[in-house]
Amino acid sequence: MPKSTLLIVDDERSARDGLVRLFKREYHVLAVESGASALELLKTQSVDVMLSDVRMPGMDGLALMEEAQRQYPDLVVIILTAYGDVELAVQAMQRGATDFMTKPLHLDKLELVVKRCLQSRNLEQENAALKAQLDVRFGMENMIGHSAPMQSVFETIRQVAQSRATVLIQGESGTGKELVAKAIHQLSSRKSAPFVPVHCAALAENLLESELFGHEKGAFTGAIERRIGRFEKATGGSLFLDEISEINASVQVKILRALEERQIERVGSDQAVDVDARLIAATNRDLQEMVAQGDFREDLFYRLFVVVITLPPLRERGDDILLLLNHYLEEFGYENERKFKGFTPQAYDVLAAYDWPGNIRELRNLVERMVVLARGEWLDVEDIPPHVRQAKSRSQAVLKASPEMTVDQMEKEMILQALDRTAGNRTLAAEQLGMSRRTLHRKLNAFGLTRRVVDEPDAKDIG
Repeated sequence: MPKSTLLIVDDERSARDGLVRLFKREYHVLAVESGASALELLKTQSVDVMLSDVRMPGMDGLALMEEAQRQYPDLVVIILTAYGDVELAVQAMQRGATDFMTKPLHLDKLELVVKRCLQSRNLEQENAALKAQLDVRFGMENMIGHSAPMQSVFETIRQVAQSRATVLIQGESGTGKELVAKAIHQLSSRKSAPFVPVHCAALAENLLESELFGHEKGAFTGAIERRIGRFEKATGGSLFLDEISEINASVQVKILRALEERQIERVGSDQAVDVDARLIAATNRDLQEMVAQGDFREDLFYRLFVVVITLPPLRERGDDILLLLNHYLEEFGYENERKFKGFTPQAYDVLAAYDWPGNIRELRNLVERMVVLARGEWLDVEDIPPHVRQAKSRSQAVLKASPEMTVDQMEKEMILQALDRTAGNRTLAAEQLGMSRRTLHRKLNAFGLTRRVVDEPDAKDIG
């Protein structure tokens, strides 16, 4: 393992030489006499720990520390001073010092401090590397779905995440638009900076402008101090504007400027402020239709319409419904300290046939209610709220199942029923099941059902 590098900064030559002798056997040690020399050296030399005196001609140790850490955020700084006052120690720690020691130095203690700082730094770097690996693997861990429409969404997220492109997420309420936005941020190079969400529909018109762009003290009644807006807070990271269709025309103009010029103005100020936030927007409305009706600016629409991700409603996601039911059953069972064996097949029949107008949000809330009110180990039809039990089917046949059936057996039965409804047409059956034709073909082979499939009719025969 290569030696760690220490940088000694002290205007007294005897102090520098003494510290070099102390550390040179175990570390690669560099020494300079001023803050300016330290900054020049840092441009060409990687340093792990900098030990700096405070009282030096020109740039003092605290100013050196702030500038060095601004340019090299991972640099560990230990402040050394002959002036052991508590106020200076607190100031140094508040401004970024990892530790603080007074002269004359206790050399054994200083060695331990340096070793501890390096161990802590190495652990942080290892954790950061591990987190980066986990981010790549699990950036979409909260998004569940095996259906073809969702696999297409996942692939688009992976492709767009590393770009700087503005993303517009479309979909009905409750389909998981914020989860998609978070996944894009988490898989991007901006993941270490803030993800700042703004739910535009929840804010009154007169508050939204101040919330997004901030305001100066005295800008309006009640503005008793300067406030930083969400665009500034998201600088370096991602700004998520949910329900962007609800933003009024005057605010739309300011958002357009922020996208085009990467600048904003706080309310009550004419001073431009640079911002660097990646914009991810979401809507449950048809923005093109709103543009045609004059309810949304056309120029802003085209700035947003760079990469579009359309989330399918839950009713079009086939057996993803069963996956989500089981996922939330496990989650809420754990939260409420209750153990369940699962849903009965009859309960699955009812829930799979339901239209889910509120999509995933509705399903999640329903499962939580069932878990809280259930009396047995199995969640059965009687545990399902009446409005769901009484809802009309999505024109799909009820799955014929028994409590002894495995998940594979249930899936096989669902495939058979879909094939029966489509007269053996694999393309139509796959669409009804919410999976790709290739996935259906693979499952047919796995279940030994290939012979049950008839030749697909010509396109002209499909109604």
